Amino acid sequence: MPRLVAAPDKFRGTAGARDVADAICRAGKRAGWRCDAVPMADGGEGILEAVGGTVRRTRVRGPLGETVEAEWRLKGTTAVIETAQAAGLELVGGGEWNDPMRASTAGVGDLISAALAAGAKRVIVGVGGSATTDGGLACLTALEPHARLSGVDLVVACDVTTTFVDAAEHFAPQKGATPAQVALLRRRLERLAQVYEEDFGIDVRSLPGSGAAGGLAGGLAALGATLVPGFDLVADTVGLGEKLEGADLAVTGEGFLDEQSFRGKVVGGVAEFADDLGVPLLIVVGQVYGEHDVPGQATVVSLVERYGEDRARNDTAACIDDAVSAFLAGSVDNEGAP
Repeated sequence: MPRLVAAPDKFRGTAGARDVADAICRAGKRAGWRCDAVPMADGGEGILEAVGGTVRRTRVRGPLGETVEAEWRLKGTTAVIETAQAAGLELVGGGEWNDPMRASTAGVGDLISAALAAGAKRVIVGVGGSATTDGGLACLTALEPHARLSGVDLVVACDVTTTFVDAAEHFAPQKGATPAQVALLRRRLERLAQVYEEDFGIDVRSLPGSGAAGGLAGGLAALGATLVPGFDLVADTVGLGEKLEGADLAVTGEGFLDEQSFRGKVVGGVAEFADDLGVPLLIVVGQVYGEHDVPGQATVVSLVERYGEDRARNDTAACIDDAVSAFLAGSVDNEGAP
């Protein structure tokens, strides 16, 4: 019996990674394949589900000061925290409703504090999807006194390589910042980097990934955190390489395939694994933007191109199921890639 590994990311706004993996596996099982569902994440939203653990919920400060109930996970003495749960752009309704000058990472500090109080000795912080460009200052303030982090392995799962000061230009506009605000936020980050170097002896300005979540990653690095590529961390945690060994097909996907997809994101990471192991790959995506060199034995299917935008967005799981079924039956061509 052939074996399929379903290792997708979320389709943002339409289907979580677990829902996508389940849809892929439903199609596979109907076609007589054995299936392993391995929902993935790259450090942003979805890392809680991918890494797993006991569900915890804590009331914390939201990005604009409101109280929110944030979910996190505890697995033994390892806590997993998702920045978007406490400081996410979706919590304020998107960039249109955000106040980019005021948006704060205080709630992330509240979550780390809750993890420490629960006995965590290792804390993984996924830093995608934030509303903030505060350089992590509010988070660090919430974590005072910092001595309580002594002996704690603090790990930041990054989904970008952007450096600290550049976070303003790269991310603040999508968080609602005007050009004038971007310039001011950049100056704030420049000054904050100097403060971190003076106070902690760490220069975060050239550290890859330090600009993630508007500099939150850099702020935590100043406290001694290790910054790692989020996909690599999740892949190691779930044993993706071992699961792909000997598989007859890998299936991955995400909402939008664009120039970032092969730069540390789930699709690119799974594609590299599959290529190295000689496993054929199906990439199912909501929509394709631009042209991309897809590595290895890969086929790309665009749901929008195959089913139309309305159905692709509103009946995503069923479209994925159908697209995978068609591929396994041998009736799908490469629809999304050049």
